[in-house]
Amino acid sequence: MKTSKNQTSFNWVGSEKHFVDQLDIVQIGPVTVGRFGGNSSTGQTKNEDGCVLWANAVEDWEFTVLLDAHQTAESAELVIAEIGRLETTINDALKLPVKQAFSQLSEILLAMFDSERFKARCSEVQGETAVLCTARKGKFLWWLSVGDCLLYLFHPELEALGELQQNHRSFYEWIGKVNTFDLPVPCFSTGAKELRKGINHILLTTDGLVECPNTDFSNPLEVSKRFDAVSNTKGVTALLEEIKEKNVRDSTTILSWRVEVESESTRPGNEPK
Repeated sequence: MKTSKNQTSFNWVGSEKHFVDQLDIVQIGPVTVGRFGGNSSTGQTKNEDGCVLWANAVEDWEFTVLLDAHQTAESAELVIAEIGRLETTINDALKLPVKQAFSQLSEILLAMFDSERFKARCSEVQGETAVLCTARKGKFLWWLSVGDCLLYLFHPELEALGELQQNHRSFYEWIGKVNTFDLPVPCFSTGAKELRKGINHILLTTDGLVECPNTDFSNPLEVSKRFDAVSNTKGVTALLEEIKEKNVRDSTTILSWRVEVESESTRPGNEPK
């Protein structure tokens, strides 16, 4: 972890430390980072997840990248290195008003993924990775997703209408040796969401959580319930403890934080005040 005057920066990849049979919960600025490398008793020997997290409290934003690689962690390492090379450029974009910030961030990331230099480096690695990038600035959340990592936004108003998961798991999309940006039309999804008034809970996870046997975490509401009336850290810990006990093999990495919005959110014009 690196901390400057206003900003906290953190990155990790499972090839550095795998956390097989071991829970690890750390607090990085406002974000709880939870890692579990899977159970060796079910055959797990390595961890190919990774993440990047930058948070700036003064400028009121967080930027995250969550990665879930396979075969080797080389593709995750490559994406993390490339994002790190763009740190100043991304930081400068996030200083802008929110509409321009997200527009520039999208341009920066898509240009990176589509550059001939980056694609040439992807062709040299073993394996490929899912990549989920998010930025929260002010009362808005933006994301770009390649592959099957998951993004949730928990808020009582949204949960009452059955809205919890913001992106969709998209299969057969990766960055790496097999690369969606090598296609005639690169395949990915992107979106933006207004946060609601009150406490908004943002959570990103790799798919080890939702694919754990003998759990219901494929239902986002079950994920949300683990945070009822407890701290963010305790909720993340409860999720990882449960999948450890249920003998999950796949590694799981979770990024979780809460954002309070004081201003009113968009409502229909005919709704009583």
